[in-house]
Amino acid sequence: MKYLIETHGCQMNVHDSERMAGLLEQAGYEPADDDTDADVIVINTCSVRERAEEKLFTRLGEIRQQATERGARPVVAVAGCVAQQEGPKILSRSPAVNVVIGTQNIKRLPMLVEQATAAGAGAGAIVDIDPLDDVSFPLGVARRADRSKAYVTIIEGCNEFCAFCVVPYTRGHERMRPASAIVAEARRAVEEGALEVQLLGQIVNHYQAPDEPGCDFAGLLERLNDIEGLERIRFASPHPRHVTPRMIRAMRDLPKVCRHLHLPAQSGSTRVLGTMRRRHTRDDYLQLVACLRDAMPDIALSTDMIVGFPGETEADFEDTLSLTSAVRYHSMFSFKYSPRPNTLALKRLPDDVAEEEKTRRIVALQSLQREIQGELYRQAIGREEQVLVDSRSRRRNWELSGRTSGNTVVNFAGDPEWIGRIVRVRVTDANPNSLRAEATLQ
Repeated sequence: MKYLIETHGCQMNVHDSERMAGLLEQAGYEPADDDTDADVIVINTCSVRERAEEKLFTRLGEIRQQATERGARPVVAVAGCVAQQEGPKILSRSPAVNVVIGTQNIKRLPMLVEQATAAGAGAGAIVDIDPLDDVSFPLGVARRADRSKAYVTIIEGCNEFCAFCVVPYTRGHERMRPASAIVAEARRAVEEGALEVQLLGQIVNHYQAPDEPGCDFAGLLERLNDIEGLERIRFASPHPRHVTPRMIRAMRDLPKVCRHLHLPAQSGSTRVLGTMRRRHTRDDYLQLVACLRDAMPDIALSTDMIVGFPGETEADFEDTLSLTSAVRYHSMFSFKYSPRPNTLALKRLPDDVAEEEKTRRIVALQSLQREIQGELYRQAIGREEQVLVDSRSRRRNWELSGRTSGNTVVNFAGDPEWIGRIVRVRVTDANPNSLRAEATLQ
């Protein structure tokens, strides 16, 4: 029996897929080459972006059509945030689905697939979306897509309830993993060849160990920094209001913590931030950036921005542009606001910014960011960097690709045997979204 997992969305979804793959392989399944070869197809969904549900049903229709043409129907499971959000409603729109499994139930996937397989065609679908507080996961089961890098979840769920965000409704309330389990998983990943660990959580820097009083996020970074053989520690995503002086000192003083911080702003307007329920102001954010750069002048900052949030005026948008100019981000994820199911914004705020205006604003913001990013990348020419090589370049098969400590993509010619190693390079040129370099003496 063979399985295929299609993953949409964030890094947490990617890691959930790694976990589901490991569970299925532990149960005796093998990975399929493509969907025509699969006995089980799992679609791991994301509901953060607009039209996520429609994209899911389009894909389910394609799978059903392929099954008709080949005369064999795979077991189809829908997982992830859309599964948690829509539940049994998915079944009313797609008879191709056999299993709907929520974000907190993935450990039960092999059992549910077996039940659906045994029941056969025509049997009723299985829906398992009941919330669970258990955040444990068997050590060593996840089938990691990249042996040199390992995702390690430290927090499940979120208690912030930002007005635009669906995560608290699809991932549940905030639940912390024990520090001992996190350290054990990171150590196991290093033993299996990982040089970098990336910590995952909706508000990763709100971490407080349930098994070790006094071990906060900075304390967890300290414990991971002590793991022999681990070279790099990353994390995503922190919330600005939970960045503490102790966390800044840990980032500054611990040599394995990367010089990159993804710091979601969402808007440059204090008024809009209030409507979003972000609980920080523009000035709070700028003061935090100043503290970070005072402690670590070489830190690279990235962010998330939303334009066209309900009630956003032209003056509010100008505040977002001016914040972007002041901070000078190395990279940015920017989005036009779209109402998401169950959120406070959908329930309480009219979507009153015209689509044409949202488009104009996103184009202006992205244009400004490209200009800033290009300047920052050109400033890197001539600099030496340590790059963790993770793959071949997308454009040239004979080139390698990796990331700096500041999370910038670098492409350079080199030996494929360097994949999975840290290589010193000298930057020679700058592209819009990456750097070019040449390897120095290894």
